[in-house]
Amino acid sequence: MIYIIVGTQWGDEGKAKVVDYLSKDFDFVVRYQGGANAGHTVWVKDQKIVFHLIPSGILRENVQAILGNGLVIELEELVKEIEFLSKFVNLKNRLWISNKAHIVMPYHKIMDRVKEQKSSNSIGTTLRGIGPCYVDKVDRTGIRMVDLFLPREELISRINKSYEVKKFLLKNYYNIEDLPSVDKIYDDLMEKANKIKEFITDTEKLLFEAHKKRMNILFEGAQGGLLDIDFGTYPYVTSSNTVSGGAITGSGIGFFDIANVIGITKAYITRVGEGPFPTEQKNEVGEYLRERGREYGATTGRPRRCGWFDLVATKYSVDVNGVKEIFLMKLDVLDGLDKIYVCTAYELPDGSLTHYFPASSSILNSVKPKYVVFDGWKESTFGKTSYKDLPGAAKRYIEFLETSLERKISYISTGYERDSVIVR
Repeated sequence: MIYIIVGTQWGDEGKAKVVDYLSKDFDFVVRYQGGANAGHTVWVKDQKIVFHLIPSGILRENVQAILGNGLVIELEELVKEIEFLSKFVNLKNRLWISNKAHIVMPYHKIMDRVKEQKSSNSIGTTLRGIGPCYVDKVDRTGIRMVDLFLPREELISRINKSYEVKKFLLKNYYNIEDLPSVDKIYDDLMEKANKIKEFITDTEKLLFEAHKKRMNILFEGAQGGLLDIDFGTYPYVTSSNTVSGGAITGSGIGFFDIANVIGITKAYITRVGEGPFPTEQKNEVGEYLRERGREYGATTGRPRRCGWFDLVATKYSVDVNGVKEIFLMKLDVLDGLDKIYVCTAYELPDGSLTHYFPASSSILNSVKPKYVVFDGWKESTFGKTSYKDLPGAAKRYIEFLETSLERKISYISTGYERDSVIVR
C-alpha cells in the first residue's frame, strides 16, 4: 500500500494523530514538505508529544521514518527533536534524512523576522526561516544536507555565496548590525551536523527498494491544502506544495500505485495567521470552539481563528488533492452546541452565488457565507468508538458533509487519545 495523508483545510486538522493511528499497518512513514513551522501533536497515555519535523509514525516500533528531499530542515530543531524522542523510542536504523533536503540557515530566520516586521501586509509566518530557505532553493544558492560532508573551505564558500547578498540587505536596508560571521555559522552548523550525519542518506533509494519489496509506505503532509503555494489563499500561504502531488516531488518515489489519499478534515475549521477566512466566528462560538478544541498552535502557541465548517473551501481542497476518503477530526468539540452551521455557498460582492472557491484573496475577503443550519446534540461523543453510539443529530451532520463532499467519511475522531476513533 502507498497512502498519502493530506490536510484539506488551513492546517491544524490533526494529521499527526491520523498518521500515528494508521502507521501501525505501514513500514515507512515519509514527511515530504515544509519544515519546523509544522506542529503535529500525539497523545500517548496522557503524554503529549509534539513533532515539528520527524513523522509521528516513528512512535510505532515497526515504522521507519523519512524526512524527504522536499523539506527545509532547521538543524537545531531537528537535534532537539531527536534527543527528545530518543527518550521514548530507538531511532537508530529507523530515522533517515534525505541528503537532498535543504537546511534552514541562521540568516534565513533573521530574514524571515525582519521582512515580516517591515512589511505593511503581514502574512503571519511562524518566523522559522521556511520561506527564505525555499527562496534559496529555487535561486540555487541553498545549502543541502549532502553539503555537510564537504571539505571546510568548499562549504564555507557555498555559505558565503548564499549569505553575501542577504548580509548586504540586512545591514543596509533593514539596519541590522549584529549578524553572525560566516565562520560562526560554519562552526555552529558542524556542531549540529555531527549529531545527525548518521541519519543522512539517499532516501529515495530506500523508497525504491521498499516499493520493490511491496512494503507499505505512508506519506505525511504538513499544513493544509488551502495553504499550498499554488492552490492556497495566495499570498497568505506557506512556501511549499502541501497538496498530495507534493508527496511525489518531495520524496522522489515516482508515480507508483497510490492506493489511497486520505483527507484530514476538522468538523469545523480553523486558521492561524493572516488571510481570508469567510466563516470565521469572532464571537462566543469562536471562543467555545477554541477552548474546547484546544486550538492553540503547537509550534507558536498562537490562538487559532475558529469558524463554522466551510464546504466551498473544503470541497475545492478535496478535489485538488484527489482525496478518496475522509478522516473527520474533533467531532466531540461540537458537543453541547444548540445549532451548528455549515457554509454551502458564497455570496459575491455583485450579489451572485458561487459554489467554487475563488482564486483571489481579495474576493474571498469580501464574500458572505450562505449557511444551512443543523440542530446540535447534547450528548457527549467523546471517546466513542462505534458509529451506532453517536447521537442522531451527529450522524445527520456527518452524513450531510459526506454527501456534499462526495467522499466517504471512513474515520471519525472523537477525542485526543490515539484510539478514540470510529471506523465506518
